[in-house]
Amino acid sequence: MSIISAQNLHKRYGSQLALDGFNLKIDAHNIVGLIGPNGAGKTTLLRAIMGLNEVQGELKVLGLNPYSQRHLLMNRSAYIADVDTLPRWMKVKDLIRYVTRVHAQFDKEKVKNILSKTSIKQDAKIKTLSKGMVTQLHLAIVCSLNTELLVLDEPMLGLDIIHRQAFYDRLQDDFHKGNKTILISTHEVSEIEHLLTHVVFIAAGQSILCTAMEEVTKRFYKVMVNDSRLEKALKLSPISQRSTPKAHQLIFENANPEQLSEIGELSTPNLAELFVAYMRDIQ
Repeated sequence: MSIISAQNLHKRYGSQLALDGFNLKIDAHNIVGLIGPNGAGKTTLLRAIMGLNEVQGELKVLGLNPYSQRHLLMNRSAYIADVDTLPRWMKVKDLIRYVTRVHAQFDKEKVKNILSKTSIKQDAKIKTLSKGMVTQLHLAIVCSLNTELLVLDEPMLGLDIIHRQAFYDRLQDDFHKGNKTILISTHEVSEIEHLLTHVVFIAAGQSILCTAMEEVTKRFYKVMVNDSRLEKALKLSPISQRSTPKAHQLIFENANPEQLSEIGELSTPNLAELFVAYMRDIQ
């Protein structure tokens, strides 16, 4: 079942084209990483998926039109934007009480359990919390919604490495226990790579790569080549090349691994290396 189906999406802000024929299909029970440079269209896409932006093209989320049927979508999905939207005049306990009343899928005991492992007190007013604590609270609330789709736009802003790792561990645990689909956009690529089942690269409002993580090891190769074999390696048409003090790093797509192993040390590029390679090729 397709949780998100997007075909030929376009969105323009004045003279700026934020989405330019974007295509995407996400099936149920996957964790998908959306990776792109600043201004690539990530937030515009996520807001469209959540029904906050009207776009041209065909877009279905959980079988619904997210813009015209947003009231139905909100009962089955949860969203964290890259900005603080919590009512700062509320106390933490008041926020929990409010969300309990307005969202049938909210697990009050779960959020209390999550917060018990932090320094956030339920009697505290949100305006007195640090930026990192507000982020923790927001994440705790959203992760306690038993929804089919969770959309995260730069959710780690303001969090230190300890709390980021705790969140990722909880996210992975929830994913394996339930039937949730997760779409996450972040610049912290190395931190989420081990969580992902699929990855999408976006640039200039277009999808430039959409693949399962298990396919990355079959499709892409990184080769470390010394000076004497560089010319031979370049004849095999790498998609990118960069030099280090010890060797030249080349990345290949759909190449013969046996042929590559003859010219240097062969491995699989990580997502950050692969993304940089794709962006260099595009630019």
